Amino acid sequence: MSGILRQKLVYGGIFSQQRINPAVLALRYYSSSGKQMTFRDALNSALDEEMAADPKVYLMGEEVGEYQGAYKITKGLLDKYGPERVIDTPITEAGFTGMAVGSAYVGLKPIVEFMTFNFSMQAIDHIINSAAKTNYMSASQISVPIVFRGPNGAAAGVGAQHSQCYAPWFGSCPGLKVLAPYSSEDARGLLKAAIRDPDPVVFLENEILYGESFPVSDEVLDPNFCLPIGKAKIEREGKDVTITAFSKMVGFALKAAEILAEEGISAEVINLRSIRPLDRVTVNDSVRKTNRLVTVEEGFPQHGVGAEISASVVEDSFEYLDAPVERIAGADVPMPYAPNIEKMAVPQIEDIVRAAKRACYREVPLAATA
Repeated sequence: MSGILRQKLVYGGIFSQQRINPAVLALRYYSSSGKQMTFRDALNSALDEEMAADPKVYLMGEEVGEYQGAYKITKGLLDKYGPERVIDTPITEAGFTGMAVGSAYVGLKPIVEFMTFNFSMQAIDHIINSAAKTNYMSASQISVPIVFRGPNGAAAGVGAQHSQCYAPWFGSCPGLKVLAPYSSEDARGLLKAAIRDPDPVVFLENEILYGESFPVSDEVLDPNFCLPIGKAKIEREGKDVTITAFSKMVGFALKAAEILAEEGISAEVINLRSIRPLDRVTVNDSVRKTNRLVTVEEGFPQHGVGAEISASVVEDSFEYLDAPVERIAGADVPMPYAPNIEKMAVPQIEDIVRAAKRACYREVPLAATA
């Protein structure tokens, strides 16, 4: 994509365009009581606090400084920390990502913002070959404390080249840690953990979540708050079926669980938070309790996160399953642009409800008679 076109996309607001969709209401599962913080502000505050705490932390990417980020995640940071620590780059992902990885080799802690993770494909060589593999290939002599962050997955009306989920792509690569936050608590705690981690971390956000508000406790707002990498969170306890999800799909799963509860089905919803490492223990413990599993993700079904979870459960808890694993994923096609077809290509709340019902009400057919 040409630089001129990409600048038009940003300044024209195509990336931030959001059609009003009733399904988005599922993201607002939490009650409105207590303190509220938007997902965007949670990320901004985490960046601010970590930059204040450690002068080695710096931020670079397209429009992160003067424009304050395509999605305003970096708002106010240029004024506070100056152009040496908040660096506007040319439109060349391969170039500035390589520079950031090189600076991590010598002890700095760069945070690289991709305007969308689809553009990380321009820098894939540096993310995988320069960052992910170096600690191993150097016999642990070189650590690479770097964070790659930005919007990932489907947004609304941005077409096939800006709507792909890269969780399974990066989740398959040794040497990377891959995080996918859902709530403001996730955003603050996981981003702080990513910045402090000595290894390269891929931090996958969702554009539609940026403006959503979630309740936050005083603990979450504490500058020392940090979440462990590799640990899932049980967002809702249940006994009849386990539903795993990450990022925006956690909200859909929670709404589906409410609908199922009205029909007498108790669903346990697991917010994965971490794609690599994957919290297999929490997932398997839940399945051993509920005996059924539904996995939910926006990405392609083949070789997806749900496929990995299914394999883990089959390997460790097969004898506990009372029904086949149900996988809910995006359609196995590039993302359509037309709104009505786009909706058909990504999971909806009713898809999760139907899958859970199939798992709970499955009938085993009698053997056919001769």
